[in-house]
Amino acid sequence: MSFTPRPIAAILDARATWFLARLALTGPYILGGLVKLSDWQGAIAEQAHFGLQPAALFAALTIAVELVGPALILMDAMAWLGAGMLGAFTLLAAIVANGFWTMEGPARFMATNAFFEHLGLVGGFALIAIVSRQRVTVRA
Repeated sequence: MSFTPRPIAAILDARATWFLARLALTGPYILGGLVKLSDWQGAIAEQAHFGLQPAALFAALTIAVELVGPALILMDAMAWLGAGMLGAFTLLAAIVANGFWTMEGPARFMATNAFFEHLGLVGGFALIAIVSRQRVTVRA
């Protein structure tokens, strides 16, 4: 059993904290989806840059994942699905965009850091799914 000071427990137990934590984790995806949606040609060019064809299809799928996943998480409705969508997307994106195992020198260093930062995000999405489920179980 751990001791959590009352002020910290109050912060952690607040509904606003749960929402803000989910918003912080999903915010970059929301922004990315909106930017891609507002610059369709740029979104297509990004997918083509990473060798994903047909680029328009991958751009549309990316936008959908980056907007639907956070919506499910923020509504706390099927958060497991939103977290799974964003976790799988993030893992695949890390493999496609940060292939550090093919690089050398400073580029390898930077790609390695980015790859493992993305793995941390995947862990965050797993935690969202776990905590969301536990919150539903406690309410039931």
